[in-house]
Amino acid sequence: MSFEAWTIFALFWVVFVTSPGPNAVNCISNGMALGFWRATPGILAILTQSILFMLLSAAGITALITASPTGFFVAKLVGAGFLVWMGIRGWLRSADPPPAAARPATHIYLHAFAVATINPKSVAGYLAAFSQFVQPGVPIWQQISVIMPTALLITTLSYSGYTLIGAVMGRAALNAVFNTWVRRVLAGCFILYGLLLGLSGTPAAGGAR
Repeated sequence: MSFEAWTIFALFWVVFVTSPGPNAVNCISNGMALGFWRATPGILAILTQSILFMLLSAAGITALITASPTGFFVAKLVGAGFLVWMGIRGWLRSADPPPAAARPATHIYLHAFAVATINPKSVAGYLAAFSQFVQPGVPIWQQISVIMPTALLITTLSYSGYTLIGAVMGRAALNAVFNTWVRRVLAGCFILYGLLLGLSGTPAAGGAR
């Protein structure tokens, strides 16, 4: 992966993981209820889910590229469409009040893992994101060795930040995180990414390994 491609992926991942959603709400809620350090199992749970989803996405994309470059391109378009849909949905909901989230004092890890796993953004988002940045002509695991540490570091910083916001600022943090215009900017980023990435070129046939 070139430095330019890595930079684009890193910027995309910043938008992807900082966009307010169920994981962010859960981290803020845990921070408010438990304090930063007692809430860290929730961050570890999100990282566990991230690793599993990255490996599954990489394996799925490898199989798809090997079986059909055309199928890979279709998946790329579907993924881009999902990003646009996420952006439109986020824009339409930008003025909604933040959703309530459970804040259990125990089993923080399992609760956070469940929230991350059933989150539609995570379920489809990882495959959508990876289908945009994985290059068909380059061995997949060579690219994952660069993509995964980058994604995990940004994910750690993002959700640690949300947890810290909850711990330090308390309930007032929700108003800052869910500010209507901040949410609209993030939604616009998803729409722009989806449109630009969906219009990118098709993978070269026979180039997958």
